[in-house]
Amino acid sequence: MGRMTMMRTSKRGPASTARLRQVVIISVMCLALYCFLLVPDHSLDSSRSSMLETFPRPQAKPESESAEELPQALLNNRLLTSSQCRATFPGLTKEIDDVVAKGPFTLIRNPHGLGPTVARIRSGQLSILTYARKADLSKDMLQHRSATLHQIAAALLTTPPSEPVPDTIIAFNHEDDPKSHTLSYARPADPSLNGPAKRFFPIPHFSFYSWPIRTVVSQARAAAAISRIETATNPHSTWASKPARAIWRGTPWFNNPRLAHLRSDLVLLARDKPWADIEALLPNNSNALPIEDFCRYRYIVHTEGVTYSGRLQYHQQCGSVVLAPPIAWMQHLTHLVKPVFSAALQLEGSARSAPPDASFARGGGSSQPKKPAPYPAPWALAAWPTSHDPSTEANMVFVAPDWTDLEPTIAWLEQHPDTAAAIARRQRDLFSGRGYFSPAAEACYWRALLRGWSQVVDTEGQGYEELEEVPWEEFSLTEVHK
Repeated sequence: MGRMTMMRTSKRGPASTARLRQVVIISVMCLALYCFLLVPDHSLDSSRSSMLETFPRPQAKPESESAEELPQALLNNRLLTSSQCRATFPGLTKEIDDVVAKGPFTLIRNPHGLGPTVARIRSGQLSILTYARKADLSKDMLQHRSATLHQIAAALLTTPPSEPVPDTIIAFNHEDDPKSHTLSYARPADPSLNGPAKRFFPIPHFSFYSWPIRTVVSQARAAAAISRIETATNPHSTWASKPARAIWRGTPWFNNPRLAHLRSDLVLLARDKPWADIEALLPNNSNALPIEDFCRYRYIVHTEGVTYSGRLQYHQQCGSVVLAPPIAWMQHLTHLVKPVFSAALQLEGSARSAPPDASFARGGGSSQPKKPAPYPAPWALAAWPTSHDPSTEANMVFVAPDWTDLEPTIAWLEQHPDTAAAIARRQRDLFSGRGYFSPAAEACYWRALLRGWSQVVDTEGQGYEELEEVPWEEFSLTEVHK
């Protein structure tokens, strides 16, 4: 009986082995097919984003050369790696690269606890070391500080585990006036105010988290509203369908001392002009407009305030031509502006003409221009040395700060509608279509900023280790919201 059993077993052995071999081969082939089709080739870590493997990888072209609109799913992805960020948003980190290139600096501690908010990043966690008391801040400043700290915390939370943000100590200035050796909302464009000893680290505007005023609310809400206005299915979204008027609202007295009458001069010059919808805000703000409604006009007049203006990022998402005096305060993406100076255009009826430097002004003009005031000013030429071709490159128009050529510039643009429409289209294609104000770009910028800061900051011997840490989660619930 045992012999019989052994013989039967030996007869079934080859068949069982063959079937087992087939099962193993099929299993291996299925596993290989699964890995090939479903797992990104750069990593098997499921926590890392594979969005750039799903969507076409954009070419690293200069921004003005590509109008390809990126998928919204990609622009909402906050989990991009550094290499994915660079591929998706060429030129995003120029401000960071420029200040890091200046080399190391010491973050000096103020023993009295005054000055900017100081925070620590350790093992991907945010904690607060020194800060102004709630009683010492206005409601607006408290909101700005809270919103920006929320941005930093979100950037840390969404950091890919494969490339953590280095441990560091940061100083954050929540006031409008930039301060050297801090993270600030802007920096001076004038090179003489941003010399080798200065360290300005421009950061995304606080409204990327929230700006609780009814005309804005947040970057996300405004961007969605602008997209509804500018969508191709909206019959009023085309350049030709928009009113040929210039829009502006604001407080006339909110000016930088360098241009003390900038806004009041604008209101006076535009009064009763058929091309203008320009008004000072009434005391009850009854003539204020939702920020997206500026996009309904062909022309948007932009004015900075005491320093930068938080409106610019919203105007740049419009398919409209932004007309502004040379920008004096650089926010984190202002370097993507490619201006054409009105002085480089052949303006009729203007007291101004092109500057004598032909390499600067493409458009001719008198070799000895007669100007009612210096324009462009020396600082503006140093900050913005190139007047870009309006037909092929420019995405904004710079006009004289005294507004004397504003009306002739609008007339020139109306006489050249294809050029005007192209300027407007390049602006929206870049800032909206290419997603430079998207959640993905914001997260990319913040992490690059924190890495860049950590490379050059020196905090040794300043006593920061002696300070008590307040975890961000606790701080946000007690100090900010109590």
